[in-house]
Amino acid sequence: MPTHRIHHRTVTVRGLDVYYREAGPADAPVLLLLHGFPSSSHMFRDLIPLLADSYRVIAPDHIGFGRSAAPDASAFRYTFDELAAVTEEFTQLLGLERYALYIQDYGAPIGLRLALARPDRVTAVVTQNGNAYEEGLGAEAWAPVLALIERRTPETEAPVREIYTPDGVKWQYLHGVPDPSLVSPDAYEHDAARLARPGQTAIQLDLISDYGSNFALYPAFHAYFRESRVPLLAVWGAHDEIFVPEGALAFRRDLPEAEIHLLPTGHFALETHADQIASLMRDFLTRRLP
Repeated sequence: MPTHRIHHRTVTVRGLDVYYREAGPADAPVLLLLHGFPSSSHMFRDLIPLLADSYRVIAPDHIGFGRSAAPDASAFRYTFDELAAVTEEFTQLLGLERYALYIQDYGAPIGLRLALARPDRVTAVVTQNGNAYEEGLGAEAWAPVLALIERRTPETEAPVREIYTPDGVKWQYLHGVPDPSLVSPDAYEHDAARLARPGQTAIQLDLISDYGSNFALYPAFHAYFRESRVPLLAVWGAHDEIFVPEGALAFRRDLPEAEIHLLPTGHFALETHADQIASLMRDFLTRRLP
């Protein structure tokens, strides 16, 4: 496949800089790529050139992540509602009237909030370890987070802080990957460096403490799937212990025609399977987009 140059741009939303990567023809169908924790649009660096010949591909960094603004937690409410609101305004500034969503990890509840607010704008959903069902929560990985959500104290924060350490980030990239030598150290070192910035601990603890707000929206997400019949492709790292494969299979409960592919890798499937995911997306979008 041909490669295309990626533009690195910034727009201002609510007085905050939102950095994004963009490639592809301006008049092509739009793919909006929403990253997860602890990454940024950097996670899409291999995928974007594989799709930009046929699509306008746009990948922003959420507030608090990557190269976007990261105001102090005392100056910005780090909740999923707020990140979704900023993303919605971002799409309006760029004039994105219709787009297919690619959602991963934190990108899932952010993107699905956009779909709830404006279902007419979402042409399709590609979920890559982007969860929307309780079955998708890996019991061991989520135990400390659920304890934090239930009651935030220094004692419940302590085990969650381990997630933000360099070793914790590295584990998220390498666990479940049969050949870890295929994962570039640049990926997890990039994320760990961004998490080491001043103020990041408070930012990330506020955000993960708010994750319960996503569970509360699961019934609304499911109703959206049933009512919209949005075309959905799941390309899921089958060895992920954070969002387990049962979360991918659960989409068929509300979308019987969902196309589900379990790939032999972990949470960050693009690190090892970008070519295969791009091929699956191209086939799916060609058949299912109006």
